[in-house]
Amino acid sequence: MWYILDKENKPVKSTIIQYGEWIEANPERKAVKQEYVGDIRVSTVFLGLDHAWPKGNTPVLWETMIFGGEHDQYMDRYTSYEDALEGHQIALTLITKE
Repeated sequence: MWYILDKENKPVKSTIIQYGEWIEANPERKAVKQEYVGDIRVSTVFLGLDHAWPKGNTPVLWETMIFGGEHDQYMDRYTSYEDALEGHQIALTLITKE
């Protein structure tokens, strides 16, 4: 199942076509936060495609990853924009303790 975000960053069910049109019109909404600590990047993005398993649970639509450093390829996923922001901060804290 595909989703787009409303003005309050709440997910709204969509088709893949609607998602494509939305992301084309709102490219800045895909990346929630991107930060560097030295050469290490922490990236939190809106996925658009539900990554919940099994299906039927709350949609998992955001993801944070770390690229580089001791925690390279660390990843966590979230069911809300607010949780994604919190997860981004957790990832930053993880790498600043290196």
